[in-house]
Parts: sequence; structure tokens; C-alpha cells
Amino acid sequence: MRQFEIGANDAGQRLDRWLGKTLPLLPAPLAQKYIRLKRVKLNGKGAKRDTRLEKGDILSLYINDEFFDTPSEENAFLTIANPKLDILYEDEHLLLVNKPAGQVVHADESGSVNTLINHILAYLYQKREWNPRWEHAFTPALCNRIDRNTSGIVIAAKTAEALRVMNQKIRDREMEKRYLCVTVGVPRPPSGTLECVLLRDERQKQVQVYHKSVPGGRTAITRYRTLAKEGELALVECELVTGRTHQIRASFADIGCPLLGDGKYGSERVNRSYHRRQQALCSWSLRFCFTTDAGALNDLNGRSWQVPEVEFVQQYFPRFSISERRGEGAE
Repeated sequence: MRQFEIGANDAGQRLDRWLGKTLPLLPAPLAQKYIRLKRVKLNGKGAKRDTRLEKGDILSLYINDEFFDTPSEENAFLTIANPKLDILYEDEHLLLVNKPAGQVVHADESGSVNTLINHILAYLYQKREWNPRWEHAFTPALCNRIDRNTSGIVIAAKTAEALRVMNQKIRDREMEKRYLCVTVGVPRPPSGTLECVLLRDERQKQVQVYHKSVPGGRTAITRYRTLAKEGELALVECELVTGRTHQIRASFADIGCPLLGDGKYGSERVNRSYHRRQQALCSWSLRFCFTTDAGALNDLNGRSWQVPEVEFVQQYFPRFSISERRGEGAE
């Protein structure tokens, strides 16, 4: 419990607004709840949220200590009252989450707190599975990242062992990750392998494609197969052999089949004609295929998960069913 005496500068304020200013980490819905539950007492008694404070009033706050901290990137999750997660799988070690397009996984230059990791931390904190104030507490972390405007499966580690194992399995390529995308133009041949060298331009925040070795370039290999066609659009499934920045987007643009909605590598005119502002790209399938010991994660070996519904598949290929045609390709 912490007590505050209202001074002349705070007199006349509503109780709920004073609380929001004094505890910026405390979400407004939670503040209202605490007022209703009388965990915020005014001169020893409960009070309504619109009560006007007077000089000399004593406020007693029965609120967790972490909400009194100074706001920072590390505790921004506390501001999320209702974490929104599409959880595909969860156990004591891992979370598999279907990230929506438009959400960043970590904080960026925009300063938004509405990141995937903050929603995960808020979720675990509110479940009382994790608290940063616990002694030797491990902070849950993401094992992989996808772009803001890409949707799909992200792996989050809830324990230090899970993070260590998953990072090693990703490096050793002991998992299969498949993506679905919509290309403008049908790839020729309808299935095959794209191999190129990608050189990242940090200033432009995009990559250049080469078909020879260049200093700083990294080989990118993508297997693909065309699943369906509708006019000039093709639904394509991709398997990443390597995992490079913008690999799928840049590789398909290089063969003249850019992703629909891609603002960096695609056609602005075509994107406008389809009213598409985000690239049609989803990390839709994940399979664990461990060839070495995975410790506490061994039970996951051989298991796979898919995103049940992919927005752009429903929009542009309404007659196509992923579940019915999982093993087929379009010729």
C-alpha cells in the first residue's frame, strides 16, 4: 500500500484522472476496476471515479508495486489491459501465436507499445505465470520474427531452456516453415527453387537481388509451388531453405511476380487497383523435425501447426481450400 497527500496543484482533479497521471503504467480499465473494488481509498473510504480531490486529501493505493515504476520499454506491457493473442498452441515452455498483419513484433522507431511481445508479456503477467519482479525471473522472448505487414506463426519462449533450444533448432534448420503468398503474375515454372544473393541496404531498409557473389551478400534459397490461379494472381506456397530479410518478397519480385500489396518491391499501381496496402504474405505452417535432442521440447518433435484461416486466401481465392488441397499444386 502507498499513500499520497493531495497538494494545491492536484486539487480539483477527478480521482480517475489523477490516478492516470500518477500511475501512467496502470491501464485505464484496470484503474476503474481498482476504484470499484475500493483498492483506491480516499481518506480511508471508497470513492467514485469522478470524485473531485481536495487539498489535504489522503489517497491510499492498494496496487501492485510494478505500476509505480517509471515507464520504459521493459515495462510497457503493463499498459495493456486486455492482451489480444491468437494462440495456436501453448504449454509450460512455448507459445505459438498467429500474429496479425500490421502489428510489429518488437518496439520500433514508432514507439508503439502495441507490439506482439508486449501482448505476450501482458498475457503471462495477468495469468500470474510471470512477473519481472520475481527473483531471477526469465523474461519471455520471441524466437523468430516476421515483418510488420506479414501475418502468421511466431514462436515465443516462456522459459530460458525453451529459448536456448529453439534458437539452436532454428540455426540448425530442424523445423519446416512454410508461407502462403499471392503473386501478381504466375511463376514459371509453376513449382521450383529460387536462388539468389541478397544484399541489405540499411539506409533504404530493403534488399538488392544479385545472381553472383557480392561483398556482404547472403545466399537466399526458396522452394515454391503454385497452388491456385485467379486471373493475373497466383496463390503460392513457399518453403524457406534459408531465412533472409525480405527473402520471399525480393525473390519473387526478381522473377517478375511481386507480392500483391508489397509497397517496397511491388507495383503501386497494381496494389491500388486491388485496394491492397499490406503484402499478401503469411507464415502459415510450422513443423518441428528435430534430429538432435531438444530437452524439455522433445514432445514437440514431428508435430505441426497451421493458421486455420488466411485472410487473403479467402479474399482472392474463395474457391480454394487449404485443408482439401494441402498436397496439390496448380500446373
